[in-house]
Amino acid sequence: MPPRFAYWTILIDGQPTAFRARDRHELLPTLNQLKRTNKDVLLRWFARGRLWESQQQDWDARRQRKPAVESRRGPEWRPGGKHQDPRARFASKTARRPGDDRRKPKRSGFSRPGSLPRRPPAKIGKNAPRVPGGKKRDPGDEE
Repeated sequence: MPPRFAYWTILIDGQPTAFRARDRHELLPTLNQLKRTNKDVLLRWFARGRLWESQQQDWDARRQRKPAVESRRGPEWRPGGKHQDPRARFASKTARRPGDDRRKPKRSGFSRPGSLPRRPPAKIGKNAPRVPGGKKRDPGDEE
């Protein structure tokens, strides 16, 4: 049988005993028998690692303990030191260029700014003269 983590238990002289039950009425006959021989006998609810007077007291404490997340943290809260939205630094860039469309086609012929335009590869035929590197040269190229 798995251990129970919320149950009624009998305490004798402030010390827990092995008398445990899920329902209070199951322990009442045992409690009455123990009261005949001991002066300090109590019936307590054990839950969440603590003894309570009753189940209702435990439930009330649990409801009071859960504050709303909105009351603890504002919308500007972020984990870390600055508590700022990490995406906020990009908002200023988009504000400067409201009509900027990121999907514009790139300028044809340039691979990156500052580079020369690319030429299409030369068509090499059977009778094209050879360049010193062993490749055939296009007859239209001039040296």
